[in-house]
Amino acid sequence: MENSEEIEKKRKKVEEESDLLTLSLSRRSVRARQNPPPEVPPIPSQSQSVTVQFNMSHTSPHQQLPFQLPSNPQGSTNLREGTLSPPVRPRRTRTQGPREENNEIIPPPFPWATNRKATVHSLNYLYQNQILTITGDVQCKRCDRKFGMEYNLKEKFDQVKNYISMKESTMRDRAPDVWTSPMLPTCKYCGQENSLKPIVAQRKKSINWLFLWLGQMLGCCTLDQLKYFCKHNKKHRTGAKDRVLYLTYLELFKQLDPNFVLNHPF
Repeated sequence: MENSEEIEKKRKKVEEESDLLTLSLSRRSVRARQNPPPEVPPIPSQSQSVTVQFNMSHTSPHQQLPFQLPSNPQGSTNLREGTLSPPVRPRRTRTQGPREENNEIIPPPFPWATNRKATVHSLNYLYQNQILTITGDVQCKRCDRKFGMEYNLKEKFDQVKNYISMKESTMRDRAPDVWTSPMLPTCKYCGQENSLKPIVAQRKKSINWLFLWLGQMLGCCTLDQLKYFCKHNKKHRTGAKDRVLYLTYLELFKQLDPNFVLNHPF
């Protein structure tokens, strides 16, 4: 009798647990039906357009704005990794400035200079236009007096020409000492010898090249000024000062007398 009662109690207990389990599963299924999981939208391709809805104050709740994914082959989109490779920027074409020939043209700083930088007229031109005296400014290193000085064109040209003709073969593409350390004129006010230093213009295009050449005082120019001369005359301008000074003397000689043939062309 007692065994049958215990069996009956166990049976009722199992039935109650089964009913509770069934009730719990039914509630979960109802919740699942009421709250379905959000659907994952498919990943659009590059050619597809994605519509993004903005709920802003100035737009209606149902207004949709189109958003087009970039289809530029230069910048590819990696949607899976969530990265956007930077587009390749095209190279900028440099705007060409004025031609070098136009930059060479300047107002002639002196009657014996041309309208091109670091260039003087030939002797024939100077003689035909009665330009027979070349002037320049000097300053005494002793009394500091500044004044003008003039050279006779033919007389001074013959002196420099004769010196180049005699010493050209021994120069070895280098300026001699009389050019690198020139003997300066004597001051007419204080009488100090080797004291008149030429006043070289700060602006290179205004340098009085012919006056310095006739007085054999080009050695008073700085290396930068001599390189400027060689640059605008298309001469090799690297190296020591005596090399650049040598090229400056011979180039000015060639400008004055283009028909003169040097034994050692430079």
